[in-house]
Amino acid sequence: MSQQNFIITYKAFADLTPHELYTLIRLRNEVFVVEQNCVYQDADNKDPSCHHLLVWDSEKLVAYARLLPPGLAYPQMSIGRVISSPAYRRTGAGKILLANAIKTCEQLYGDGPIRIGAQLYLKKFYESFGFVQTSDIYLEDGIEHVEMIRK
Repeated sequence: MSQQNFIITYKAFADLTPHELYTLIRLRNEVFVVEQNCVYQDADNKDPSCHHLLVWDSEKLVAYARLLPPGLAYPQMSIGRVISSPAYRRTGAGKILLANAIKTCEQLYGDGPIRIGAQLYLKKFYESFGFVQTSDIYLEDGIEHVEMIRK
C-alpha cells in the first residue's frame, strides 16, 4: 500500500454524498467508540460547519480528519476527529492525512496557528508536524489529552 494508491479529497459537509458521510461516521464509530471503548456523543453539531478530509484506497476509507474554521472549537482553526483505519495503520496513511489536513486548513482558512486536542499517546506524532504542547494533561471521555498548537 504505497502513497500513490491513496486518493485524497476534501469536501464541505453539504457536498458529502450519503455514502461518504456513512463511511466516515462508520470509521469514527469503529475507532472512537468501539476500539477505544469510549461512549460519547460523536455528533456534536460541528460537522455541518466543517470541511472533511478523506483518504481513500479505492473504495476503502483509509483515514479521515475534520477541519474546523476559526471560532468553532477554538479561536484558531483546528483539526479534529483525526483517525486512521486499523487496517491501514503503519502504512503512512496517518502522515499523509495530517500533512494534507494542515495544508488544506491553510488553503481554506488562511495562514495562522492550528490548535488541536490530541490524545496524549500521539503527542510525538503531532510534534513531528510542528505542534507544541500548550496545556497540562486532561481527561476527555476517560482518555488523556493535551492541547497543542502549530504556529
